[in-house]
Parts: sequence; structure tokens; C-alpha cells
Amino acid sequence: MLLKGVRPSAYIAVDISPVALLGAVRRLTRAFPRLNITGLAGDFSRPLKIPVFAEKLNRKIVYFPGSTIGNLTPQEAQAFLRMTRGQVGPRGAMLVGVDLKKDATLLHAAYNDSRGVTAAFNLNLLRRINRELGGDFDLRRWRHYAFYNAPLGRIEMHLSSLMNQSSNVGQHRFSFVEGETIHTENSYKYSPAEFGTLAALGGFLAKKMWTDRAGRFALFGLEAD
Repeated sequence: MLLKGVRPSAYIAVDISPVALLGAVRRLTRAFPRLNITGLAGDFSRPLKIPVFAEKLNRKIVYFPGSTIGNLTPQEAQAFLRMTRGQVGPRGAMLVGVDLKKDATLLHAAYNDSRGVTAAFNLNLLRRINRELGGDFDLRRWRHYAFYNAPLGRIEMHLSSLMNQSSNVGQHRFSFVEGETIHTENSYKYSPAEFGTLAALGGFLAKKMWTDRAGRFALFGLEAD
């Protein structure tokens, strides 16, 4: 939808997974055969090596969908915006998704869903530690725990130990007491004014904002300051 609406002269798809990136580029190339589409495998938290042809374009716009920016601390988000501002240049712009502040009860229900989707996502961290780092965590001994930290404006996701236990990760051994948690993720929520201030600190002006009818999520149109 965005490519149809913007009609850019070129599109550079970015993903940390080369396999996922290749599949996406192939699908988009079939859908937009006349559009110059390039894949760039990389980590968005570091400066990307933009292809030479793109550096010569009149204007560059970064699309950062979802609400991934909320997983960064405000300081990290500011640094990311500042880095992105440097890559798009003086006439550049950015379209970024932001999860807005809302009723804490609603947030609690979303991150502790009855189907256990978020719990499975969180516990998968231990599964990956076991698979990729030689860990021996018993997932049955851990419980997903998420809550809204109002003073910091963020959802905190934790894994809580259900008993006194010890686990190995490679050559290292870690001990946990019952109720002790591993803090696995943050998801910051912003008011429109708060994110506008953050954008300004990152070198952008918040020119436009689109939200759903309930005002729970927003897309911000940022322009280089």
C-alpha cells in the first residue's frame, strides 16, 4: 500500500535476516516489476551502507513500521533517530510507528493475553538460549510476567522463577530464588507530545500524525530539521 501511494523511484528493503529479505524482495519485484528494488541485510541499530545510486537520489524517506522504536530506551531511541537523520540527509523524512499511551488495564490485557501468545513469545527466549548458547533452562519452571510501569511509561516483560533453581549457560551457572525475575523486554508508550519532543531531540520535526479511531496507535510523519 505504501509503495502504491508514494510511488518512489527506488525501494531498499532492510532486514537482519538474509533469507527473509530475499523472499520479500522476490515478492515485491513480482508485484512492482518496474520499480528498482534492492535488498540490504543489516542491523538497523547501526549505520547502514546505503547503495551508491540511492545516495544520489533527491530525497530519502525511511519507513520504520510497527512499534519497534518502543523497545528502545528513550536514550537509545533518540540516538537511533539522530543516526537515521544523518542517513536521510537535510531533505530526508521518516515514517515511524509508535504505540501510544492508553489505559493500563488495556495494556495489561494485551501483554498477558488469555491465549498465551505473549507468554510463548517471552519463554521462547529461554528456548533459544538452550538451543544457541548451550543452556539447560527448564521452561516449566518459569512463568511469563508483564506489567505497566507507569512512572517510566513502559510495559516490562519478565520471566519469573517458580522455585529456587540453577541453570547453566555454556560454562556459566546461574542461581535463582523463587519469585526472582529475568527482565527480558521493555515496550515504551508515548503521548503525541512526548514523541514529538523525542523526534526533535533526534533531529526531526513531527509534521504529521495519523491514528486509529481509538487513538491507541500512531504513525508519525517526520521531516529533517
